[in-house]
Amino acid sequence: MMIARLALALGAALLASAAPLPDGIEGVWRNPHNSVHIRYESCGKGAICGTVVWASDKAIADAKRGGTENLIGTSIFRNLYPAGANRWKGSVFVPDIKKTFSGTVTIEGDRMIGRGCLLLGVGCKSQTWSRVAE
Repeated sequence: MMIARLALALGAALLASAAPLPDGIEGVWRNPHNSVHIRYESCGKGAICGTVVWASDKAIADAKRGGTENLIGTSIFRNLYPAGANRWKGSVFVPDIKKTFSGTVTIEGDRMIGRGCLLLGVGCKSQTWSRVAE
């Protein structure tokens, strides 16, 4: 009984200490093909991460073919830190090829532009995500 109370108290303390997400980035977002949905959450040391909460069968199969065994639960946008108004900088993981690139996320209303680059701003690709109504 005492262990259960201690675990409950510890869980409540961890929830209470989780930093709220910055305005604008909260919620669920879908990629342009509506094959992957992510939700942003705190992921330690003031960073936020976008984690896959839903994926189509095709997206799951493509990720597996690329070496990412479990797409759901994988952070796609990783260790994002503020880099200006409605902009965060960190890394972008591409599950189909199991590679991570430097990247940014910019929020423009109900649109999110995720951009990843190979090196020093070279070989960049962008993708516009849309907010999912919950």
